[in-house]
Amino acid sequence: MNLFSAMEIASSGLSAQRQRLNALSSNLANARTTRTPEGGPYKRLDPIFQAVPVATRFSDLVNEKAAQAAHVVTVPEIRQDQAPPQTLYDPNHPDANEEGFIQLPNVNVVQEMVNLITASRSYEAGVNVMKTLGGMARSALTIGS
Repeated sequence: MNLFSAMEIASSGLSAQRQRLNALSSNLANARTTRTPEGGPYKRLDPIFQAVPVATRFSDLVNEKAAQAAHVVTVPEIRQDQAPPQTLYDPNHPDANEEGFIQLPNVNVVQEMVNLITASRSYEAGVNVMKTLGGMARSALTIGS
């Protein structure tokens, strides 16, 4: 694996975590949204991560095991969580049914905050990897001088 493959892998992780942070932010922002254009309460968004092998290069063919081990991260889709909505008794709410219950999104704020912290830490780790790779590239350029 070369330096550019490492950067490609690290940047794919950054991109995936950014999409995860966006989905988590949307979940938190809509944790109490009872009405959507589709009808019903907001449904929690869940990004799906997928590992995809790094494009094969001639140099990778020399070390086949290294080529097979290198993967980038993609987010092929962001699914709506199909868990049932939460119900709450609030007869004065405009979206309450005839029994006085409203349907709230299937968003657990505590779980989303934990996921947000995890995604943030993963993003920070990816940034540190990119900084380290940049420093390695600069050091490699000064070897010949």
